[in-house]
Parts: sequence; C-alpha cells; structure tokens
Amino acid sequence: MHTPVTIIGAGLGELTLARVLHVHGIPVTVHEAESSPTARSQGGLLDIHEGTGQLALGAAGLTDAFRAAVLEGRQAMRILAPDGTVVLDQADDGTGGRPEVDRGDLRRILLDSLPAGTVRWGRKADRVRPLGGGRHEVAFSDGDTLVTDLLVGADGAWSRVRRLLSAATPEYLGKSVVETYLYDAAVRHPAAAKTVGAGMLVATAPGREIFAHREKDDTLHAYVGLAEPQDWFAAVDFTDPCRGHGTHRAGVRRLGAGTHGTDHRQRRSTGPAPPVRPAGRTPVGPGAGGDPARRRRPPRGAQRRGGQPGHARRRRTRCGPRRAPR
Repeated sequence: MHTPVTIIGAGLGELTLARVLHVHGIPVTVHEAESSPTARSQGGLLDIHEGTGQLALGAAGLTDAFRAAVLEGRQAMRILAPDGTVVLDQADDGTGGRPEVDRGDLRRILLDSLPAGTVRWGRKADRVRPLGGGRHEVAFSDGDTLVTDLLVGADGAWSRVRRLLSAATPEYLGKSVVETYLYDAAVRHPAAAKTVGAGMLVATAPGREIFAHREKDDTLHAYVGLAEPQDWFAAVDFTDPCRGHGTHRAGVRRLGAGTHGTDHRQRRSTGPAPPVRPAGRTPVGPGAGGDPARRRRPPRGAQRRGGQPGHARRRRTRCGPRRAPR
C-alpha cells in the first residue's frame, strides 16, 4: 500500500496536523496502536494557550468547536505551601488566555473533523526502514506494510520512527505520579472539594507533590508525585483497593499539613485502581511527538531520594479498623 503522508500516533498534536492537512486538500492517514478511540482514558484537562494551541486549532478551522467545549472557571489556581498556607488563590476572570478543555472532548472534536477512515486503529508500527528519496516503509504488528512519501513519527518517547534519527531512549527522572479521581466531590469528598477550589490546586514539598484539578461533573482529578525509584512503586499491588490506594493516602500524609486540613481518608480513589506514571526524559536529540514524550522536571530532592534502583523497601498500609493489641 502507498500513502502520500503517514502519521504514526493519534494524539492531539497528530490529529491536529492531520486536520490541517485535510483542510488544505492533502491526503493523510493516521495509524494508532490502540484498538479504538475509547480504548483508554484520555487524561484530564488541558489549558490551550492563545499563542500556541489556539493558533493550531484556528488553522484547523475548529475554533468554534473548541470554544464550545471550554470549561468556564477552570483557569482558577490555588497554590499551598507545605504547611498548608495558601500562597496564591487566583480566580478565573476570563482573561488568562489559557482556557481549560477536557482532553477527551478535544480528541473527539478532532476525530469527528476527519473523514472516515483517516485514522486506522489497532495499527502498531513495529519496524521502519528508509527506501531513499525521502520514502519509507512501515511494517505493522499485524503483518501489513505500507510505503509513504512523508513519514511523521508521533508515537512517543519509545518511537519506532525516532530510531531512524537517534539511539536516545527515555531515562527515569526519579519520580512517578499516582493518578486518581474523586467522583461526586461536593457530596462524597467535601473537604477535598473545598481545598481544591474552582480550578487547579498545587501543593509541593521536597520530593513530593500533589496536583488536583476540578473537572466536569463535579469530579476531582488528582496526581500524587513521589520521588522514589521505580521498584518502590512496583512493590505495590495497585489492583488491591486497600494496599494500592494506601499508597495514594501515604503520599498525602507525606505532604503533612500541606493538605490544608483535608481529611486524608477522603483522598482515596473511588474508581478503578490508580495508574502509576513514571516521569521520564529523553536525552538531547531529535524529538518525537505523542504523550509519552512529554518531559517533566524532577521535584526538589528527586536526585537525593529517588532514581537509584535497588532501594525498594517493605511498606505497610492499613485498610479498615486498627487491630487491638494482643
């Protein structure tokens, strides 16, 4: 099979590129490893800035659809010191220039703007080889191959396409983030809902951090970042609602008073087992698009406390009432 332009990966940047090409009458196909648009959760909110993301959506002819999806009030920002002091409490007055939109909603807007069949699902690129003259052959895990005149590698930090340009691979930054949701926050988690406020909450301390965002449908989306080696997280069974979610509670406790009086028991996931997302960085070299390529700075203390293998230690978490001493 031959295609003029082939994009590997169906993230937001890649879909935006495909839409802009389509607007200009340039045929394009997008190949995505995931089996369908709903194969996994698409994450939380994105702030789309006037000088970058909004320009791209304008070039794609999707400004009106984007504006209709904006969640008003979510540009509010609250920052807490480790002792719980409110350092910044900034309301959303509509002039921030970075309105928030649900990532899944934005992806649906982009997918709906493309002709049927533009995105090919369940197409994981296994091998890429140059053919000369700028053309490349891509081999997929299902055994199919294609030849393209222009290849765009947007399949993340472990990109198969990147290997044509660089041998660089991602390195662990010494921190991972445990992601969780609190649903029906105003009713089920009122203290946490009050602490987070109308938009985003940030609370940091050396080697640890909490980010939380108020999403639609009264949902709080929270991330607990801990500077620990990867085997520390690997030792936790996150399919166990007691021990896995206990790590989330432990992360909150380790922030101490930085939770600003929030009852720690309210800061546990009420949904599926929370995913653990290692923070990585690809050394200097040619970049690749896609979510896994996003780089995060290590928190203060990350080099001191995490990043070195072989330091996993036994952790005790408690779920339910404390046992009486024998």
